[in-house]
Amino acid sequence: MEVYTSDSSDTDSREQKTLDFGRMSLDLVTLEDHLSSPQKGLLKASGDIETMLLNHNRLVGLPRLLQQFANLKVLDLSSNAITQLPDAVCQLPLVTLIAKNNLLTNGSLPKSLLSKQAGGTVGGSTLKELNLSGNQLTHFPEQVTELRQLKYLYLGGNKISTVSKDIWKMQSLHVLSLGGNLISEVPESVGSLNQLQALVLCDNLIEILPTSIARLKNLKSLLLHKNRLRHLPKDIVALKNLTELSLRDNPLVVRFVQDMALKPPTLLELAGRMVKASGQRPGPYDIPRTLAEYLNSANCCVNPNCKGVFFDNRVEHIKFVDFCGKYRVPLLQYLCSSKCIEPEEPARGTAPLPANVSNASSGFMMRKVLLG
Repeated sequence: MEVYTSDSSDTDSREQKTLDFGRMSLDLVTLEDHLSSPQKGLLKASGDIETMLLNHNRLVGLPRLLQQFANLKVLDLSSNAITQLPDAVCQLPLVTLIAKNNLLTNGSLPKSLLSKQAGGTVGGSTLKELNLSGNQLTHFPEQVTELRQLKYLYLGGNKISTVSKDIWKMQSLHVLSLGGNLISEVPESVGSLNQLQALVLCDNLIEILPTSIARLKNLKSLLLHKNRLRHLPKDIVALKNLTELSLRDNPLVVRFVQDMALKPPTLLELAGRMVKASGQRPGPYDIPRTLAEYLNSANCCVNPNCKGVFFDNRVEHIKFVDFCGKYRVPLLQYLCSSKCIEPEEPARGTAPLPANVSNASSGFMMRKVLLG
C-alpha cells in the first residue's frame, strides 16, 4: 500500500512537517490551547505542516483552527470520541483521512466530501485513503461515491446493511474493506471496479455473491470468511490473479446434491424445450410475440454433452472445481435435468475414493479442505 508522507526523503524534514499530538489524553479545549499558543508558534508554521496526528485522545470534535493548516495532507483522528466531521475537513488538501474507532454516524458526515470553491461551486477531492472503520454507520455513505480519486476505502466494523449500487463510480479503488458489518447482499455493480485488488467482505450475512465478481480481473485478495455462503459463482475460477481466498466459517456445501427436489416442468416449458430441440425457428407471424420472447429466453444446459435448454425449470447443482491447484471450491451451475449431473472428479493430484469410502466420509474430507 502506498505511504502518503512528505515527498522529502530526509527524515528530519519529515519530522518538521509532522505535528504529533497522539496519545496525549487531550480534550478539545486543551488541543486548541496547544495550537494557538504563541510560544509554540504552530500557527505561524501552519503552512509547513503536512501531517497531523491526533489519534488516541479524548476529542469529541475537531479544533476550529484546523482549517489554518492549508497544506495538510494526512490527518489521523483515530480512537477518539468524535461525533461530527465538519465541512471544513473537505476544504483541506487531504490525501489520507483516518477517522476509525470514533462515534460517527451517517448524519455526522458532511453532505458532500468534495471541496467548495469560491462562489460555492463544487470542486474535486484529493483524498486517496479514507478510513471510517469502527464507527456507527448504519448504511453505506453515498458521499464517498463522489471521491473518484479514492484508492483505499475502509468501512469495516460498522452496522452497514447495504452497499451502494453507485459504487461502480469509484473507478480508482484498489482496496474495499467492508468486513464486520450486517451486509446481506452485494450489488452487481461491484464487478465494475476494474482496479480493485482487495475485497474484504468477511464477518457479514452474505448468502450469495454476484456473478459480476468474476469480472474483477485485478483482484488478488477476496476475504469471505464468517458469512452464510453455500456456494460461489462458477466464473470465479477466471480470477487468475487471486492469491488469497478466505472461505472459513461458511456453511459451504461439501458434497454433490444428488436428490434435488424438482417441480415438474409446465406444459409451456416442455413445449418450448421441444421447439428448441427440433431446431425450428418460428417467424414473427407464426406465433404470438409473448411466445417468441419466451423462446428467446432459453438457457443452455452447462453439461457439455447435453444440447438441451431450460426456461424456468432447472436443476441447481453444486460442482467442486480445482482452483489454482490449491483448494477446491463449490460452484453453482444450472442444468436442464438431473440426468445431466456428471460424476464428481477427484481433485487434481489425488486418487479416486475407494469403493468402501462412503459419501458422508467424502463430504467430511472436502469440508476439511475448504474450511480447515
